[in-house]
Amino acid sequence: MTILVLIPLALLAARQLAVRRFAGKSLLEAMLAVPLVLPPTVVGYYLLVSLGNQSWLGQWLQQQTGHLLVFHFSGLLLASIIVNIPFAVQPIQRGFEAIPQEVRDAAACCGMSPLRTLLTVELPLAWPGIVTAIVLTFAHTLGEFGVVLMVGGSLPGETKTIAISIYDKVQALDFAAAGHMSLILLILSIVVLALANSLSRRFGRKGGYHEL
Repeated sequence: MTILVLIPLALLAARQLAVRRFAGKSLLEAMLAVPLVLPPTVVGYYLLVSLGNQSWLGQWLQQQTGHLLVFHFSGLLLASIIVNIPFAVQPIQRGFEAIPQEVRDAAACCGMSPLRTLLTVELPLAWPGIVTAIVLTFAHTLGEFGVVLMVGGSLPGETKTIAISIYDKVQALDFAAAGHMSLILLILSIVVLALANSLSRRFGRKGGYHEL
């Protein structure tokens, strides 16, 4: 769900950051990258305070949705989207930045609209970055612990993720179950990263700029 919501938004934001120059751009890029360097528990704390029933935002959202976002799947989804922003935006932005401006100029000279240029020219060329963003977001979502625990808690069937399940098993001294789940997560992470690298190389060869 995080990928379905975040990637389309990341596409829009990444392209604007890649092709436009505006005041405060560096500050905006730094703000979007904060989850990379800020401890997850700190991000989780601010989200917990912001979305809790003691904040005006939390109270307003409760009125609109009928429930608090904290310790609820919707709050967990929002937290996951926020903490994964740099993993989605940065690879896609680099993909768009790698496209020479001459390619866009040529498309415009051919009478292509900006939307058509984006869909038929830019997205295919930026595809390796998009694939990387999807894989990194997926892998990071699977392994995220601090933000998930702070905002979502550990509610079976609603906010309990595999990372929290591993933690709970260790706390219960069930090291065998924790080891099995950790091994599954490790294998899955290796597989998706290997797939991402393979796809990036394949699309990179097929979509090289020398073919334009």
